[in-house]
Amino acid sequence: MGTRRQREKQADLWIAHTELASSPGHPFYQRLNDLLEAEGFDGFVESRCAQFYAARFGRPSLTPGIYFRALLIGYFEGIGAERGIAWRLADSLALRRFVGIGLDEYTPDHSTISRTRRLIDLDTHRAVFGWVLGVLADRGLVQGQRIAIDATTLEANAAMRSIVRRDTGESYDDFLSGLAKASGIETPTREDLVRLDRKRKKRTSNKDWKSPADADARVAKMKDGRTHLAHKAEHAVDLDTGAVVAVTLQAADQGDTTTLDETLCEAGMAVAELVRREAELQPDDKPRVNVDGIEELVADKGYHSGAVVQRMKSYGVRSYIPEKQQKGQRHWEGKAEQQQAVYRNRQRVRGSYGKSLLRRRGELVERSFAHCYETGGLRRCHLRGRENILKRQLVHVGAFNLSLILRKLLGAGTPRELTNRATGLISSLLLRIACQFSSQTALQPQSVPTPAAPEVNRPIKLYTRQCRNPALCTTGC
Repeated sequence: MGTRRQREKQADLWIAHTELASSPGHPFYQRLNDLLEAEGFDGFVESRCAQFYAARFGRPSLTPGIYFRALLIGYFEGIGAERGIAWRLADSLALRRFVGIGLDEYTPDHSTISRTRRLIDLDTHRAVFGWVLGVLADRGLVQGQRIAIDATTLEANAAMRSIVRRDTGESYDDFLSGLAKASGIETPTREDLVRLDRKRKKRTSNKDWKSPADADARVAKMKDGRTHLAHKAEHAVDLDTGAVVAVTLQAADQGDTTTLDETLCEAGMAVAELVRREAELQPDDKPRVNVDGIEELVADKGYHSGAVVQRMKSYGVRSYIPEKQQKGQRHWEGKAEQQQAVYRNRQRVRGSYGKSLLRRRGELVERSFAHCYETGGLRRCHLRGRENILKRQLVHVGAFNLSLILRKLLGAGTPRELTNRATGLISSLLLRIACQFSSQTALQPQSVPTPAAPEVNRPIKLYTRQCRNPALCTTGC
């Protein structure tokens, strides 16, 4: 038996590069790297980012290929913070191999990743997202005919206790203390301030309060009912494939009917760009993306209003938006076109085709939210400012789109899913072998003597044909 003292030795001052430990790599990241290299990802991002790098001067920089691959790791590993991405990259030999960093090289620090993000502009991140859509379109994973739009809230990297008044810059506690003194309480206690604050209406209106840390964050109610400073992420999802065609980041206090047009416009421009790209690269092939653009829009009842439905009709898009519960009757005086659009939308929603689209919207749009923000680790923002968050979000959602291709190639969209599938397959095989063995080696006939009797004293044969694991057996033994 070896001991720790026997293994202790003086480290060599120099070591050959060929003698360093190597990793075979992760099969998931190997296939992802093969996909990116086959599509020319590094050449594309280097050409787009050349303007942000000096040709001769400055310290060695983080190459665009390593930077964007590091952000892809954030989605596939479920890491929201850039500090966590840097730590995970330094810790894993497989991820080093994925990004192309040797064992004799240092991995980028989180400050280097954040500085590179600030250096590269928002349009370049949008171009990378569009490049991923082009790769999906080449494989028939984007059609662009039927689009579903929905939104969710992201918790901002700012605390409610730090909000200040927009007009005076006064903190919340100082504001309450001023109100208490104005009401006659000279030295208000904490209980007095809480009691006074509880009686007030609209205590944290976005018109009066802001966050000094993140000016773009807004006070909003989260999905679980808590009140936080938040941002609003909105997705436009292709209902035929599940690919996210467009993603926008809005202020959390804006209603769905206000932000719908911007997201639909982004989705329409993305589909039009895919049609143009397909016409240039494959002019003789049958088009895979709908050449007429977006024809149908599906959304939940939060997006319904007479003005929205009328605008969709003017855009040439058929809407499938359920109506909210109305109190009393609506008056349509002077709104004949709006009335006609609302009635036609109602008729489409109540049909069997409209109901099927709404079911598919609930499945695909919520799935994109779950993968990007729950398991993807971006439900809570670790960055501040709309532009910084949107940069990270575009690459994050682009990684979700890449997972659709990998799901077709490997049957799994993330490394964890690939590992779970392999583990489940092995477990099912072992379970089936155990059940087969249990059924074949059932208990043999045993001789059990009966109670003593004067006339009969012969053994009774008992046969047991039950499986040893009846709760887990799948063979029906």
